[in-house]
Amino acid sequence: MTFQPESEPDDVAARVDRTIEENDVVVFMKGNRLMPQCGYSKRAVQLISQYVDEFETVDVLPALDEYRAALSDHSEWETIPQTFVDGEFVGGSDVLAELDERGDLEAKLTSE
Repeated sequence: MTFQPESEPDDVAARVDRTIEENDVVVFMKGNRLMPQCGYSKRAVQLISQYVDEFETVDVLPALDEYRAALSDHSEWETIPQTFVDGEFVGGSDVLAELDERGDLEAKLTSE
């Protein structure tokens, strides 16, 4: 499923809420899974792809400020990308990399 961003802040906030709720793993990123638009987003996709075949990505670039505001309600994190697993904020690409180095990323992504 691919989401098209809405320009109204309330629409973006509702979309963020719904996307986090409806997906086991979701990454709010610059670009998409096939064409990341920054190195951090690319790194997040690569790290997650090692362990999970199916996950959602949302391109925040068309409404970056609105997405940052909407995501802050869930994560209090300022940078993009942001990864959520089972509705819980995990972190950005740096946190994913740390989890992977410790051997904890697969368990985090695939917990039931």
